[in-house]
Amino acid sequence: MMKAPSALLERLSKVPGMESGQRRLVILLSPLGDFDSLEYAQALATALPRIKASGISTLAIGIGNEKGADKFSQFTGLERKSLLVEPKPTLHQALGLYAGVKTPGSPWPGLVLMCAGIGSPGTLLEVMRGYTGDRSAAQRIDKDEMIKVSALPAIKGDLFSRLGGEGFLRPFELATVRLQNMCEVLSNWRTYVPCDDYITQRGGTYLLESDDTLLYSFKDIGILGFSETMARPLSFLDTYLKQS
Repeated sequence: MMKAPSALLERLSKVPGMESGQRRLVILLSPLGDFDSLEYAQALATALPRIKASGISTLAIGIGNEKGADKFSQFTGLERKSLLVEPKPTLHQALGLYAGVKTPGSPWPGLVLMCAGIGSPGTLLEVMRGYTGDRSAAQRIDKDEMIKVSALPAIKGDLFSRLGGEGFLRPFELATVRLQNMCEVLSNWRTYVPCDDYITQRGGTYLLESDDTLLYSFKDIGILGFSETMARPLSFLDTYLKQS
């Protein structure tokens, strides 16, 4: 098996509990205010108890500051001790992760292009999945859950049950979750994104064996592409998790 990148191992050696000698899951997030970061963290927060029970130490590293990390943890449910932040994507760059579309002057035109699918493969299809639903993906909203999006009237989760059924991702369900995430970020932009310079930066996922060999890796190449299998973002862990 291939050895994990030296830049990653060097960084982990400085984090208590992430040293060699155990399996480790390392997720490099894009900026904390990126919708991918929130969505990935929400999936990770749900799975974390089972990941821990399987003897896998987990660390997410995002781009931002400590205040943003506190807010991010509170909103996504990802435990704060599993989240580190760095002001610049130094490690992302050392690992060769996709910096996104670069445009002269401001990073914003590049982000707009990526949102339109330019230099961001799969983005538009993934946006559409949020509206059409996906029978291969898990349900996100419980029927008794009250959904509040900004100033809009709250709706009850059973609306999705009445429209589409139970036990899978119903039409408009994921789009609603993403709208909630978007409202959260835009309402607290400078908390989540203290510097706009890196808003196009993408992330990556690494699963390391105890001897530092690489069990799995994935480099994000576009917006809403943080996983190789977006319907089940953490399916790469299936082989390594204890059966519940």
